[in-house]
Amino acid sequence: MLQRSPTATGILLGALIDRLAGDPRRGHPVALFGGAAAALERRIHRDSRSRGVLYTACCVGAAAGLGVIADRLTRSRPLARAAVTAAATWAVLGGTTLEKEGAYLAGALEAGDLRAARERLPHLCGRDPSGLDAGELARATVESLAENTSDAVVAPLFWGAVLGVPGLLAYRAVNTLDAMVGHRSPRYARFGWAAARLDDLANLVPARLTAWLTVLLAGTAGGSARGAAAVLRRDGHRHPSPNAGRCEAAFAGALGVRLGGANRYGERVEHRPELGDGPRPSAGDIRRAVRLSRAVSLAAVVLAAGARAVRARRRGC
Repeated sequence: MLQRSPTATGILLGALIDRLAGDPRRGHPVALFGGAAAALERRIHRDSRSRGVLYTACCVGAAAGLGVIADRLTRSRPLARAAVTAAATWAVLGGTTLEKEGAYLAGALEAGDLRAARERLPHLCGRDPSGLDAGELARATVESLAENTSDAVVAPLFWGAVLGVPGLLAYRAVNTLDAMVGHRSPRYARFGWAAARLDDLANLVPARLTAWLTVLLAGTAGGSARGAAAVLRRDGHRHPSPNAGRCEAAFAGALGVRLGGANRYGERVEHRPELGDGPRPSAGDIRRAVRLSRAVSLAAVVLAAGARAVRARRRGC
């Protein structure tokens, strides 16, 4: 496979490295990108959509450009292409860390340690955890696992399969900018508009792919594909996000739980529609959600590498 499709080989190797090593505690490439993006934002920020468009174009363009350079330099060197793709894949994937965070929160809730769970929740999402009880902490964790299975695994692999290294790096840049400036705060309501809309567009297909993989793999969490599909069709479009709702509805159906409700982000409270049927999630449901996320992630790796291998066979790598 190395000679025929070094990109497919690199995707598999990068996913394996993420599975074995996860993210480094210091010096992660995404964190370095975030630091550079934050420095640029401080210099050019204005309460203006046009400035936000410029900012987003500069940051995403730089990441994509780096990928294009790497792609061209390794075009006739299969081993180098596989190595560069593996490094990029590992850098943009967050599946192993996501699963570890979910497992930690499940353990803290099982032990009745709400303080530890509240301190850890910000590693997964931006909600204010200070007033959350065990049930709300479990709900926030399951919802974050569902959404981030797409954002941290399926989406980067999808764009890696479509565009190779440039797609991997560009997607992670888009998603990182959305997390940094895409939220609805007074500072970023206009400036972050471009990053938020570009993230919505980049996740349009991957989120739906995540949802249907979740349906197909519902049995890994003790659920049924039929039940998960029914909830996805009924509730997936009700969420204010055009993408997150599909993932959360599919997870709710696969787990047989009810998601949604009031979410507090600092001084702002957002009321989300209920997704799914059954009880609110518990710590045990978090562990099932982790298993489901892992199964979807592994399926996405196989699909991405397989798609790239087929493309290489037909048109060359």
